[in-house]
Amino acid sequence: MSENTDLIIVGGGISGASLLYTVAKFTDIDDVTLIEKEREIAAINSHRTNNSQTLHFGDIETNYTLEKAEEVKEGAELLAGYLEGTDPDREMHSKRSKMVLGVGDEEVAKLEERYRENGFGDLFPKLREIGRDEIAALEPKVVEGRDPGTELKALQTPDGYVVDYGAVAKSFVDAAREEEGVGVHLGTAVENVDEGRDGFTVETDDGDFEADAVVVAAGSHSLQFAKEMGYGEHMSLLPVAGSFFLADDLLNGKVYTLQMKKLPFAAVHGDADVHDDGVTRFGPTAKLVPALERGELSTVSDFADVFGFSPASVLSYVNILSDRILFPYVVRNLVYDLPKVGKRAFLPNVQKVVPTVDVDDIERAKGYGGVRPQIVDTENKELDMGEAKITGDGILFNITPSPGASTALKNAMTDVQTVLDFFDGDHEFDEAAFREATIENFPRVDDEGPDAEAGEGDGRVPAEADD
Repeated sequence: MSENTDLIIVGGGISGASLLYTVAKFTDIDDVTLIEKEREIAAINSHRTNNSQTLHFGDIETNYTLEKAEEVKEGAELLAGYLEGTDPDREMHSKRSKMVLGVGDEEVAKLEERYRENGFGDLFPKLREIGRDEIAALEPKVVEGRDPGTELKALQTPDGYVVDYGAVAKSFVDAAREEEGVGVHLGTAVENVDEGRDGFTVETDDGDFEADAVVVAAGSHSLQFAKEMGYGEHMSLLPVAGSFFLADDLLNGKVYTLQMKKLPFAAVHGDADVHDDGVTRFGPTAKLVPALERGELSTVSDFADVFGFSPASVLSYVNILSDRILFPYVVRNLVYDLPKVGKRAFLPNVQKVVPTVDVDDIERAKGYGGVRPQIVDTENKELDMGEAKITGDGILFNITPSPGASTALKNAMTDVQTVLDFFDGDHEFDEAAFREATIENFPRVDDEGPDAEAGEGDGRVPAEADD
């Protein structure tokens, strides 16, 4: 079998699905095909159990600079607008209070500086400073049992979107399938991508596909495909496996703790589950693993392909992991995986959010967690904190570290422009219609009542969520 199409997208996670949606609904490209090796869309890192279900705006992520937050903010608003417009019954998401918690004089001072002097209060008009009493009203368990003499402050916003990214990815694919010329092939593994004189041949275990252009949006595997084709030689990956601990219903919304700016990984936070109000999830942990997928031994050799075992790769890893901040962090996270000992070691992270929690109140979330690909720049021998896109002649490799799910639609909008360049201007992107279907639905301060802006109500769902 050989199938001809204009554009092939490899990968059916949130990134590939959002690009399929954007191309199919808002460009005049005639034929687009998505190929996914799993038998369902979003079965790996985009699945709801394999990520923290957070829509990152940059407002409470304290390892973000203001510039980084500005970039992430638009991407989050695009996706939030899509959810507001297509998911009024909250089947793919819920909306709750969200805050970053400062405990003690030093952390409180950092939050005040961030909000008042560093520009975050201006960038995020719904973000506000709240003290102990308001924290207790929204999240009683955060204050209960805490030393009354300990300084406490939070930056809080009602825009706490809890998202089932797997369900969102499926909705993107379903919407794309409404258009003519869209093909979706599940359970089809790509074995090779070959560049020819007149385009590309994508070889799969179910036959070959011919296309004028290709986008590889396969997470960690994107770099593997790129290297096989001679691209991305200056890159490697640091695969980070995230895990979680579960507890009973302790929080109404999301509660973050302060993050270290030098670490690309999220600090531990507590989250109410998107589909189960009776569960609170704490995490993520961040363990380095020599594999591109969690629990898949076959991807160990895939990691070897990406790593390359060159002197530059080895020296890069040594330089990164010998860092005086990162190395102790890595060791601590290894301990969290140990039976019995791990729970006790992780407990202080939970108690910083909910002081009254005991070791018997938390359990490791078995079967939860995915792998986040962190880019390693082997030329400068350091972590690259941004997203990576490798562009060739008619082919794009999209590697999306966190917060790739939050910015999926913004990435898709950027990738569409690259794809259009591949076709030498023969096709167009209706950006106005794209924005009308997405970011134009995002509720602004002027659109909401005073209760919604303040985040008042029962703490679980802001007032406007019931409209």
